Amino acid sequence: MSLPDEFVLPRHGHSTLSDLLPAIGAHLGVPGCLDDALGLPSTSRYVVLLVDGLGHHLLRGSLRHAGYFSELFGDAMTLTSGVPSTTATSLTCLGTGLEPGQHGMAGYSFLDPTGSHAMNALTWEGGPPDPVAFQPRQTMFERAAAAGVEVSAVGPARFETSGLTTAALRGPDFRAADESAPADRIEAAVEASRLGERSLVYVYERSLDHTGHGKGVASRQWLETLGAVDSFASELREALDDEVCLLVTGDHGMLDVPPERHVLVEDHPALLRGVELFAGEGRLRQLWVADAGGPGPERVARRWALELGERAHVVTRDEAVADGWFGRVDDRVRSRFGDVLVAMRQDWAVMSRALERELSLVGQHGSLTEQEMMVPLLVDHPASW
Repeated sequence: MSLPDEFVLPRHGHSTLSDLLPAIGAHLGVPGCLDDALGLPSTSRYVVLLVDGLGHHLLRGSLRHAGYFSELFGDAMTLTSGVPSTTATSLTCLGTGLEPGQHGMAGYSFLDPTGSHAMNALTWEGGPPDPVAFQPRQTMFERAAAAGVEVSAVGPARFETSGLTTAALRGPDFRAADESAPADRIEAAVEASRLGERSLVYVYERSLDHTGHGKGVASRQWLETLGAVDSFASELREALDDEVCLLVTGDHGMLDVPPERHVLVEDHPALLRGVELFAGEGRLRQLWVADAGGPGPERVARRWALELGERAHVVTRDEAVADGWFGRVDDRVRSRFGDVLVAMRQDWAVMSRALERELSLVGQHGSLTEQEMMVPLLVDHPASW
């Protein structure tokens, strides 16, 4: 099925978040990482700063508020996030070096492995007790550490043992640092970058995403937060040794969804007929249909497509898999993706009054528009100048 013009698919194996750590691994001598698909500078020390919510289009339109990033933007590469374009999926792509269809982190919320209910991948509410069994593939951090690379992560203490961290990002020596103390975070990252003969440090920054959801990406507060993140990145670069390559990227972009662009499922009762589970993001809803006696995925998809018209691109899971939305899909995780996927166009979102907290989100993401899918890769390596 042809995609709307404003949609993009992940460029698996060429320039996605899944390709970043394998590219670094090729320079650090990690077995199995044979090629650097991204053409990164060659060094023995890397720091990856992941800015949650830093989209390529958003940054391009706001460079005058981000002096350091603007210096790097002209030479920046663009990467694509995973599908859905959301944090849980993208961080797992980054951490494992795998496509969503391989690692199985199918979105913000999706069908849990028992097939009985929805799980929340960020909070791990409803998730299985063993995140490693849920995502058993070795992470890139584990692979690098096994190869003798000093691997570290800098982030809030509460994230160290979370379900998402354990499933997607396990392996580094975790260095807890208070988000409200930038100097402490920088000190932790610099110390970690100097360990051993080869080092890889992962730093997570979430304030931009938080502000975007609460205030919107067109808000003054979002621009102020971008400026603060830019200053943090600049100070981090100044503190790092010249041999360290600093890589700054995002996990997804974002766009504002005004309340009048909410499609409330309760106002369209026919939409949920035959739907057993309604999950995912407002910008990319995933639906699971009754196994027996129901209308089936094809009929549900047709009904949603007719009801939403130009507001959405509706496909079955089989169509999405065939079109490469999730890359190669393992049978083990196939059912975690919805029987029907509703990818919203323009600035529309499918919402539910039953999910009250989501109704307050201004900035949203999850769909396949360029604004949501494209993230920058900013590279700063003084030793190669």
